[in-house]
Amino acid sequence: MTSRSSSDFSTPEGARTARKPYQPSLAKALFKTFWLPLLMGGSLKLANDMVIFVAPQILRLLIGFVSDQSEPSWKGYLYAGVLLLVASAQTILQGQYFHIAMRTGMHIRAAVMATVYRKALRITAAAKRSSTVGEIVNLMSVDSERFMALMQFLHILWSGPLQISLALYFLWQILGPSVLAGLAAMVLMIPINAVIAGRTRALQISQMKEKDGRIKLITEILNGIKVLKLYAWEESFAGQINNVRDRELKTLRKAAYLQAVTSLTWMLSPFLVALVTFATYVLVDERNVLDAKKAFVSLSLFNILRFPLLMLPMVITSVVQARVSAERLSKFLRNEELHPNNVRLIPSDDVSTKSAVIVRHASFSWGKDDGATLKNMDVDIRQGQLVAIVGQVGSGKSSLVAAMLGLMEKLSGEVCLKGTIAYVSQQAWIQNMTLRENILFGRPYDQRRYHQVIEACALKQDLEMLPGGDETEIGEKGINLSGGQKQRVSLARAVYGNSDVYFLDDPLSAVDAHVGKHLFDKVIGPNGLLKSKTRILVTHSISFLAKTDAIIVLDNGQISEAGSYQELLQAKQAFADFLRQHLEDEGDEDDADPETAAVKQEILGTIGIHPRVTDRSSSIASSGSMRKVKSLMARQESTVSRRTLNGGTSNQISVDKSLVSKKETNGDAVGPKKDIPNGGLVGTEKTETGKVKWKVYTSYLSHTSYPAAFGVILFQLLSQAMSVATSFWLGDWAGDSDIPERGNSTAWRDYRLGIYGGLGGAQGLFFFFAALMLAYGQIRASRLLHFNMLSRILRAPMAFFDTTPLGRIVNRFSKDIDTVDVTLPWIIQMWLMCTFTVLSTVVVICVSTPVFGFVIPPLAAMYFFVQRFYIATSRQLKRIESVARSPIYSHFQESVTGTSVIVATKQQPRFILANESLVDNNIACYYPNIISQRWLAIWLEGVGNFITFFAAIFAVVGRDRDWGVQPKDIGLSISYAMTVTHNLNMVVRMMIELESDAVSVERIKEYTEIPTEAEWTIPGSVPSKEWPHSGRVDFDDYQTRYRPGLELVLKGVDAKIAAGEKIGIVGRTGAGKSSLTLALFRIIEAAGGKIAIDGLDISKMGLHDLRSRLTIIPQEPVLFSGTLRANLDPFAVSSDEDLWLALDDAHLKRFVNTLPDGLQYPVAEGGENLSVGQRQLVCLARALLRKTKILVLDEATAAIDLETDDLIQRTIRDKFADCTVLTIAHRLNTILDSTR
Repeated sequence: MTSRSSSDFSTPEGARTARKPYQPSLAKALFKTFWLPLLMGGSLKLANDMVIFVAPQILRLLIGFVSDQSEPSWKGYLYAGVLLLVASAQTILQGQYFHIAMRTGMHIRAAVMATVYRKALRITAAAKRSSTVGEIVNLMSVDSERFMALMQFLHILWSGPLQISLALYFLWQILGPSVLAGLAAMVLMIPINAVIAGRTRALQISQMKEKDGRIKLITEILNGIKVLKLYAWEESFAGQINNVRDRELKTLRKAAYLQAVTSLTWMLSPFLVALVTFATYVLVDERNVLDAKKAFVSLSLFNILRFPLLMLPMVITSVVQARVSAERLSKFLRNEELHPNNVRLIPSDDVSTKSAVIVRHASFSWGKDDGATLKNMDVDIRQGQLVAIVGQVGSGKSSLVAAMLGLMEKLSGEVCLKGTIAYVSQQAWIQNMTLRENILFGRPYDQRRYHQVIEACALKQDLEMLPGGDETEIGEKGINLSGGQKQRVSLARAVYGNSDVYFLDDPLSAVDAHVGKHLFDKVIGPNGLLKSKTRILVTHSISFLAKTDAIIVLDNGQISEAGSYQELLQAKQAFADFLRQHLEDEGDEDDADPETAAVKQEILGTIGIHPRVTDRSSSIASSGSMRKVKSLMARQESTVSRRTLNGGTSNQISVDKSLVSKKETNGDAVGPKKDIPNGGLVGTEKTETGKVKWKVYTSYLSHTSYPAAFGVILFQLLSQAMSVATSFWLGDWAGDSDIPERGNSTAWRDYRLGIYGGLGGAQGLFFFFAALMLAYGQIRASRLLHFNMLSRILRAPMAFFDTTPLGRIVNRFSKDIDTVDVTLPWIIQMWLMCTFTVLSTVVVICVSTPVFGFVIPPLAAMYFFVQRFYIATSRQLKRIESVARSPIYSHFQESVTGTSVIVATKQQPRFILANESLVDNNIACYYPNIISQRWLAIWLEGVGNFITFFAAIFAVVGRDRDWGVQPKDIGLSISYAMTVTHNLNMVVRMMIELESDAVSVERIKEYTEIPTEAEWTIPGSVPSKEWPHSGRVDFDDYQTRYRPGLELVLKGVDAKIAAGEKIGIVGRTGAGKSSLTLALFRIIEAAGGKIAIDGLDISKMGLHDLRSRLTIIPQEPVLFSGTLRANLDPFAVSSDEDLWLALDDAHLKRFVNTLPDGLQYPVAEGGENLSVGQRQLVCLARALLRKTKILVLDEATAAIDLETDDLIQRTIRDKFADCTVLTIAHRLNTILDSTR
């Protein structure tokens, strides 16, 4: 079903073009798939509805039997026995119906989740902009649940009107045309319910829209939590989330008050029908007297009528919710898909062509409505060639790779690929599994090939450093690997696959120069592992271009030049200009290699440039720092690469000894993950056992406010008391028929009728007050619980996010908060109502037939045993199911992040299978819950059936033994007993639902108690506004670890950095460079020693006071959805003039000027509509706006070309001339201007 329906959603049927365009319907697709179980459930429901109406007829016979002393006793016992048989048949039929309905709902949910997952892997880049990860998670979690909830009651849409019709027919037999008055009352309620349903739908759509926005924002914040902490932006983004949440709660408040009105109509509808019918019956004719038989048989029929009248509005609400969900799902499923014909695949054994990649006269865009991103592309790459793609930032290099892989919309032309494909994306995609599993990527383990790949990708030393070797679990998004390690694992995954064509999107930018050289020589280059493969390499590094077979030069989305290295060099056009910019710089990192230096001199001569002519190179050459670096390089370069890769240190080319840790290079970026044995990282999600603790309930009650909670209970109790009083009053009224002076008195009749109406009205009014109090309490609790959890999450240390999957946190904010917002209040209301109804039933039966008190203890004991056994089992099943749900969302979010790799490498079937396996596991945990519910229903309805049976038996025995049993007493006790079956079941069902929903409160409460970072602001320790005034940084025997109990990653660092110094920090990947910056921002806290800035110990001040006074341009550029302006200045404190100046300094002004909306340009989620280089330039502009005295560059220019890197370095020299700058870099030319 899922594959058919999901594919149908993207293409209209050509055959229907003459008529209205075909719009695929999710409801129709589901019906065509599940029509058989729906039909079986409907048949059982029909049989059950027929059986329901037998019981009132037997009650009529029993009342007649008690009234007539001449009737033989065996008839009474026969009636009691038949009543038990009928009730038992109803129990079996209803049990089977609910089992089929719930199982069908479970299957529909699974089908919807699988369909959404499949679709998410196929949608275009443009569609992704309209459907964010948070929205799609909501489709999988909340919207799929709506269908499951609807299935239990769907048949009431036709069963309800049928039951109403049959009830009215039988009432006509008793009360005659007076029933028409009751029917009129029902008809009058229809427009009221219709208005309520319409309003509910509107509020539902509004609430889901706000919820989607909230989840989207939370997901983005969690993705960029490290950046938020580094920039001290938590309060700004918390404010944004709370604003969205306030709008959501405003809608929820309206819905809650509307629910209170709905409750009033629920409660009054059945009573109004009975009141109007009885009133009409006694008022139209004075001879119409209400006796016990008429009153209580009618009452039993009105009780049957009560269920469809109560349920229909709820079912309509549920249908409305399901319809809203269906529309949302349909909208998503109709999104454009990547067309399979974007790329034509040629089998690898096809000998008709020698080309591996062919692009003919092709133009591409990211969306059908967008302009062409790439124009007039013509590329022909032969098998086994190594082709480089070069160009400036934003020229379309990554877009060209995406176009070749079929990830862009093909507007014209043709793309052909021959053989199997491997793809290494620019931003490494790592899965939450072991390092070995990441490399194998679902393929069989070949030990020889595996170790060959590990060696070639320079991962051998990293494996030795990891606590569990290659069995170490890697966190979400590779959180416990450095940027370089992630990229090398990503490359190893591709190499291990042994594909025919390799697309390598700048994989060398994230590693240092020596590791990059090793990777090129051992993997990508002419002598590497992939030498016989076709390789398309996007690169910013010019040092490898001479060893390529061909080079494609891109400029503004077009190929400006293409050819071999020598051809382009001789042409002296765009490529020569590209080289000139970089080769003039003698500080290039390859300069000290004699072979490379000779080649460089030859190239410079070819393009007519003498190497030492520019002012900049002259000034650098004359500087002390340059001489220092050059002398170091001359002596050490030839051995550095080998020593670094074989486990030696790289201190030879590091900065001044005073700055480097004595043992820093033994530190590693994977340090934070050694707390779980055998290389584990992410612990199993915590599952509580046993009863939900009372403190969870008291916590929820305190959040609702105790007065509101007390008010709900009090008004529910008063409402039920009025209900009992109404029944006794009706019994006394029916008894008046035996007293002539009352039976024939119109005054007495009017008195009875008036009080009866007043009691019923009071019952509805008290219930309405209870609903209003609940509405107030639920909104208060929802606001506080969400606010407290969000506050705690934003204050959590980075260690929490390292070890907690994103899906697990999002699950708390989506499913658990939705439960607290919507489900839990309704469950509380129903549980209180059902509990008080059961208690009142027992009281009524005991008062009517006191002897019934003797059977209460055994029945109560049985009931207690059953519910105790069931609740303990069901509670744990619910918890297990809840925990089994989180991996579905985690896997989904992981898959969406890596869609390009999954689609490019044609791994969709494997990932779809993994998703379905997780959904199956979730169902395996959920299905026993359904079975346990049916077990409970059979037992409890059995108890209820015996209550009815004993009430009937005692009526028969009471007549024979002359216990003074009156017909009105029998009518009252049996009519109440007939309703107890349903209510007994509902009490336990609601109790377990209450417990299971309280688990959501428990899970939220758990996250409101997680450890937090230090205080954001410490009164009395707030530095002056001018701090840091000079920018001096002192490391004093500084030590740190990622979490308590782990090894130190920085061991005794001593450094004195003077104000305004420019410090370069280098070292092998995993040496602890980034750890140094994390320590400066107190992302990780000191384990010993201290850091002082301008003489102030940073550990003594608040985190926001520290972080807001420092600036970092991080390794991974993180942008948030919203405007470009909001990304630059989230607190809106800078003027337009300042923003444009920052963009100009960051070399983005020209690009932003070309955008239609300028500063208001909408940035997609994660900055997807900007290249990685452009995102990094936005981060630079962000830093320029902050104007702090200390700037940290953490591999900030790794993802951009050398020319842009050079421009950035000039900007930093000019704009941060009087600032202290700490630069972590892989490229030596990036740090050549450093003081040390």
